[in-house]
Amino acid sequence: MSQSERIRIGIIGAGNIGHVHMREFSKLAEQCEITTLTDMYLPLAEQRAQEFGIPHVVSTPEEVIHSPHVDAVIIGVPNQFHAQLAVAALEAGKHVLVEKPMALNGQAARQIWEASQRSDRKLMVAHQMRWEAVPMMIRQQVERGELGRIYTAKTGWFRRKGIPGWGTWFTRMDQSGGGPLIDIGVHMLDLALFLMGNPKPVSVFGSTYDEFGPKRKGIGTWGKPDWSGVYDVEDLATALIKMEDGSTLTLEVSWAVHMDTDNTPFVHLMGTEGGATYRGASGKLLMEKFDRPLETLLSRPEDDEGERLRLSRHFLECIRENKEPISPTLSGLTSNLVLDAIYESSRTGHEVILDWGAIGSGKADNV
Repeated sequence: MSQSERIRIGIIGAGNIGHVHMREFSKLAEQCEITTLTDMYLPLAEQRAQEFGIPHVVSTPEEVIHSPHVDAVIIGVPNQFHAQLAVAALEAGKHVLVEKPMALNGQAARQIWEASQRSDRKLMVAHQMRWEAVPMMIRQQVERGELGRIYTAKTGWFRRKGIPGWGTWFTRMDQSGGGPLIDIGVHMLDLALFLMGNPKPVSVFGSTYDEFGPKRKGIGTWGKPDWSGVYDVEDLATALIKMEDGSTLTLEVSWAVHMDTDNTPFVHLMGTEGGATYRGASGKLLMEKFDRPLETLLSRPEDDEGERLRLSRHFLECIRENKEPISPTLSGLTSNLVLDAIYESSRTGHEVILDWGAIGSGKADNV
């Protein structure tokens, strides 16, 4: 593809997350154009197409994937459909940007990874928290070695009363893959591993709890409930993840919990030469100089363009310049394998050893 050609984008899903992609990619009109759109509810797709000037509204995802007007496919639909659509798009010769989690579970994630290995197209997972301003500052310090060896970390996101869409696909294990663990926990797991320098997870011990949802308590404001539906996922999860290099990560997330919380995601890194803390739009670097504790405050710049725009631009750069995405297929697979292990550990009460199979050994490079 020449530098002067605009990348043609097809979007599967016109709901909330699809709308976000339309908004952000429309800001990059010199580099790309959104040509094709579909949604299960076609009137919504037609409304969005009129709003963003998208010329083609089609009836099915397959029409997007096989459209001659599409170079790259964005997948913004419920988790259960991610794998089949991502694999089909790769096999059709399209680049893919898929929302998190990459797949419903580890088995489906392996299917995407295998398809990506057979393809020369780019697949990127939309882990937008990697692109937030403060995590980017922290990651830079980690890469420079300022924190030394990160030997342990703690991450989480507690929502006190935030169960979304009770009874809809969000709260059905067969359609979402889980509750807060796979919804917001996947964000924190991915971000923490990224900031730690991508150590390879090898074992997991975890527990999940469903103390609120089955009682129809802890309901949040996001999504419209379906009281005739099903709630069979957790509303809190906790886990200890051990890496091949001996470092550890503690993960704690909830949709609902009796706890004094400000609903802010967090990561704490503890290194041999320093530490770092991320809390939403702010953070800290923590060192010891001249036998005294030293803190450097970090904050999002006032003129920050936003993580979603940076993510979108990076996806286009990877296609145009044949670069490996910062959040490639292996990052999504890693998250799915760890999440599966947490659910399995909770079910059995035992530690779970991760099975990397033919994926390879050693550090999870380029994750």
